[in-house]
Amino acid sequence: MNLPKLILVGAGPGDPELFTLKGVKAIKNADVILYDALVDPSLLAYAKPSAETIFVGKQKNVCQFKQEDIHQLIVEKAKEKGTVVRLKGGDPYIFGRGHEEKNYAEAHGISVEIIPGISSFYSVPELQGIPLTRRGINESFIVVTATTKDHSLSKDVIRASKLKSTVVVMMGMHKLSEIVTVFQDENKGNLPVAIIQKGSTIDEKIGLGTIDTIEEVVFREDLKSPAIIIIGEVVQLHHEFKPL
Repeated sequence: MNLPKLILVGAGPGDPELFTLKGVKAIKNADVILYDALVDPSLLAYAKPSAETIFVGKQKNVCQFKQEDIHQLIVEKAKEKGTVVRLKGGDPYIFGRGHEEKNYAEAHGISVEIIPGISSFYSVPELQGIPLTRRGINESFIVVTATTKDHSLSKDVIRASKLKSTVVVMMGMHKLSEIVTVFQDENKGNLPVAIIQKGSTIDEKIGLGTIDTIEEVVFREDLKSPAIIIIGEVVQLHHEFKPL
């Protein structure tokens, strides 16, 4: 009987070639794999034939498993079969609720291992030629999720709008109008913006504009979630950005 264990594995931004070797080893040894919607399904090919694979992500706004259900499933499967790999998009600790799953598993006597993943917040802009920092342009960057637990706009977006830092907004497409208004209130209508949909994958799309024009760009280019929003002067470094 295998000892119950949870391995939280970051699957990276989407391109399966950006998955880590340590993550591959974890999948190969897993008895059960719980994977999210943003995980490339080809990674499951590393699993042994006897491994059970269970999709626990959201798809077209449908969530079959609530977070509490996933917690219980982790414990049940670990105690029933042994090693559970929890495969999460990006990095499990960056807006991924991985720490909640770790705490729940440990509270039920299950050992936990963490395997970091490449986060989309820096890799996706980087693959498009947008550095989050550039000497002479900015001195810091901020990464924020757009939405709080009660579904309101995060106050950290408001705080970030007042700084000169590059701002990366995760899960922010449904709050884009509010984000635009916040930056316009700071007289930053000309600030460059990039929105990258399904970054690092074959379906990647990008829209470039400014705070004042980005909503029009989104409509014209038909950009949707999942996407990340990059706000700041570094966006001008993209080879297709057209200055005003």
